[in-house]
Amino acid sequence: MKPSTNRMLNRIKCIYLFISRNGTVTTQDLVEEFGITPRTIQRDLNVLAYNDLVKSTSRGKWTTTQKKVKISS
Repeated sequence: MKPSTNRMLNRIKCIYLFISRNGTVTTQDLVEEFGITPRTIQRDLNVLAYNDLVKSTSRGKWTTTQKKVKISS
């Protein structure tokens, strides 16, 4: 796997875990926590939403779904 792909997957996993731990978070919360651009955060959230792992409860607010997830290290 390419290093850039591995970084992206690790970042997406960290974003999911952050949302899971904190309940509902805003896109801005994620930008501040991870220090990356809003566009990058949005792309990562789109991947999570496409896989039914997060959902937007209202514009710019995100929470995890009830889908069961097995996290590997």
